[in-house]
Amino acid sequence: MHLFVKTGATELEPQEVLLDRLATIANVGLEGQRLEVPLPLHTLRGLYVLFLVVGAVFLVKSFQLQVVEGSKLSLLAYQNTFREISVLANRGVIYDRDFVQLVANSPSFDLVCDKREMPLGTAGKEAVVKKVSELSKEDFEELKKAFNESPESQALLLADVPHETLVVLAANKGEFGGCEIQENARRAYLKGDAFSHLLGYTAKVSKEELETLGGYSFADQIGKQGVEKFYEPFLRGTPGKRILQKDASGAVVGEVKEFAPKDAKNAVLFADSGLQEAIVRELREVFYQTGTKKAAAVALDPQTGGILALVSLPSFNANAFSGGLSSKEWQALLKNPLHPLFNRAISGIGFPTGSVIKPLMGVAALQEGVITKDTVLFAPLELCVPNIFTKQDECFADWKFHGNSDLKRAIAESVNPFFYIIGGGYERFQGLGPERIKKYLELFGWGKPTGIDLPGEGSGILPTIDKNWRLGDTYHFSIGQGPFAITPLQVALAIGAIANKGKLMEPHVVEKITDSNKRVLETFKPKVMRENFVSAENLELIREGMRQTVTAGSATGWLDHLPVKAAAKTGTAQTGRKTLDGKDFVYSWTAAFAPYENPSIVIVVVVEDVREGQVATLPVVKGALEWYFNKTNTAD
Repeated sequence: MHLFVKTGATELEPQEVLLDRLATIANVGLEGQRLEVPLPLHTLRGLYVLFLVVGAVFLVKSFQLQVVEGSKLSLLAYQNTFREISVLANRGVIYDRDFVQLVANSPSFDLVCDKREMPLGTAGKEAVVKKVSELSKEDFEELKKAFNESPESQALLLADVPHETLVVLAANKGEFGGCEIQENARRAYLKGDAFSHLLGYTAKVSKEELETLGGYSFADQIGKQGVEKFYEPFLRGTPGKRILQKDASGAVVGEVKEFAPKDAKNAVLFADSGLQEAIVRELREVFYQTGTKKAAAVALDPQTGGILALVSLPSFNANAFSGGLSSKEWQALLKNPLHPLFNRAISGIGFPTGSVIKPLMGVAALQEGVITKDTVLFAPLELCVPNIFTKQDECFADWKFHGNSDLKRAIAESVNPFFYIIGGGYERFQGLGPERIKKYLELFGWGKPTGIDLPGEGSGILPTIDKNWRLGDTYHFSIGQGPFAITPLQVALAIGAIANKGKLMEPHVVEKITDSNKRVLETFKPKVMRENFVSAENLELIREGMRQTVTAGSATGWLDHLPVKAAAKTGTAQTGRKTLDGKDFVYSWTAAFAPYENPSIVIVVVVEDVREGQVATLPVVKGALEWYFNKTNTAD
């Protein structure tokens, strides 16, 4: 609506009246009178800056909430309405070559606490943990630590709860709100500790693993060692989940959706469980007879590289890990002076081989033309050469006088001076020298990992040849002493290349992967790492020398009455320690293969800290081969 004053034919708007009034005021001399007063410039600038700051804060906060933390906040909102319950897949089992089951899954129950549904505040949550500690008789500080360190909203408070504790918890479940008993599965190792280093074990996924691996939850078991760890992607399967909906009070009102888990695959080993157990029995008998406590053994098929047995003693109880070790139990294992967790068969730097190196020395000397099959050398009881540093003679004695010897006799009877001479030379005889010795050891796979499908493999150590190397070092090197060490697995592969007449095979533990109905899904084919690096004729001469070890050498009386013909090489290496009566402690070795004509097994055994004069490894090899070929003959 408009207001106006009518004066004749002219209409005046109210604002015109006002403007006329202001003009009148101006005309009467009231200068400086204004309707609007402009703000100072600095005030305008301040307001402008304030506007920019508020806008920037708003934009940054919006970016943080929507972009940086958008997924996190969306997840929180989702979790306020829905709850996801993981449904674990059945973990795959492991069989030996004859489908003897070595690992199974048994029912288990865990106590899981959801921090979002527990009493508010640290004190309220600790009170619940304290009550669980009282009911379960578990250490409160350990439970509290496990609860606080859980990176997820849910925490595993008790794993593999015993039946008696389950009854107590069920009767008092109203006293620990936010916690519930969930069904799980525990890994059961059916053959005891004889297979622990080969199979490994599973345990609850760690905080570090949860942070670095995708697709795992706090309740999952994960392979920690052995086949369990290496083949984790096959053995684990794909977990499922159930999605539950909650109301405003947090109560579950229904199930929205369920995704079924996908069962895992199974692993079938090359290993013969009976052979593995036979080797363990024989080693424990040797421990009883000699007082030794540490040993390792590897048996493999030289035609395929398949691992028939892999033993490391002392061992550990893999079942204890599945149930969850306490901190005290774990520390006891770590501090055990016998180091039961260490896999002596494949890990670390290995051991000095002693005379087991001699077949490889023979191959190198033949290949390089240092000797021929007809070469005969005089092997004195003691061989002396000048030491370039002391300027005095340094003497190297044999364990007995042998006199003239060819290569086969030198291998069979372990004639040290023969190998001193072909390794380092003597008088006018030019030996291999350390560089060529090292070259051939590397050709046989020593000094680097073999690529076995197990975690934690060591590479062994070959010596560094430098300006300080002397002739005496070469002599020691030539008979398997000095600054080098090789794992039993590496020795087994090298002997396997001699047994199969020239193929260095890649070792393999798992032969095939199957589904739950034992249908084969994948087969691992034998892989040759190196071949044709030595002549068949030279290898045959070495094989004959190793056969002579059994018929007329250091293995006679042990391996010459087996169901089949065998070939072997024995050895001892110094440890640097002595008994109270002045005798040496040594590493005792035996490496053998059989049948001689067409070998199907290579076996290498090493026993640590054997007192000089004791027989430790030959009885183990004899017992293992007897068991293996008696079984084979029975099967035939």
